[in-house]
Amino acid sequence: MGRLDNEIAIVTGGASGIGEQIVDLFSQEGATVIAADINEAALEKANNKDNVVGMKLNVASDEEWAQVAKEIKERYGHIDILVNNAGISSEKAFKDIDLEDWQKMLAINGFGPFAGIKHIAPYMSEQKQGSIVNISSYTAQIGQGFNHYSASKGAVRALSRAAATQFGRSGVRVNTLFPGIIDTPMTQGLSESKELLNQLIQATPLQRLGKPDDIAKAALFLASDDSSYITGAEIVIDGGFSAQ
Repeated sequence: MGRLDNEIAIVTGGASGIGEQIVDLFSQEGATVIAADINEAALEKANNKDNVVGMKLNVASDEEWAQVAKEIKERYGHIDILVNNAGISSEKAFKDIDLEDWQKMLAINGFGPFAGIKHIAPYMSEQKQGSIVNISSYTAQIGQGFNHYSASKGAVRALSRAAATQFGRSGVRVNTLFPGIIDTPMTQGLSESKELLNQLIQATPLQRLGKPDDIAKAALFLASDDSSYITGAEIVIDGGFSAQ
């Protein structure tokens, strides 16, 4: 038996990177997984996987979130897990960030998880159970990155704690993961600079970059009944970087 047998899970940004790894692991553990993503080409690949349904979603759209939530609830009758993973990053220096940059980053990385919780948590509350896992970043916990990306991930942290208290009494758990630098397409630029890559590895106590599987396994723990008495928790997965 799998740890997520008969569960219905939604993973945003589920067609690539960390999200794809979470989708694959959850499906292996028995869940039917909705891989929600804006990338239609990647969604075709998701639709070819067992127990995975690709669904187009712009997480920055309140209307699309409402429609997707309603469609999944009507199709399956319940929604048990939500992983708010979709996000974007930027290498812009603070002096080059303007209001348009700020608004785009916060719309996707900040409003996206908020809208997901807004539209999914009420269904979970009706069921008196559910698990929401939000993906923030270690930059939300340490003094690194005076930019719109860190601000957006700080918003995720604050929203997670508030949602944990808001929905906990109706059986909905909300927890947060804080990845460090993970080897994904989003961080591919780092691997093109061996000097920078080596500096990052040397600065990390575990002496390596993170892998998508490192995040997926933690998400599985928080999504499953193994963490049934955990809500409002924060798990940092950065190889010890922020512990220094």
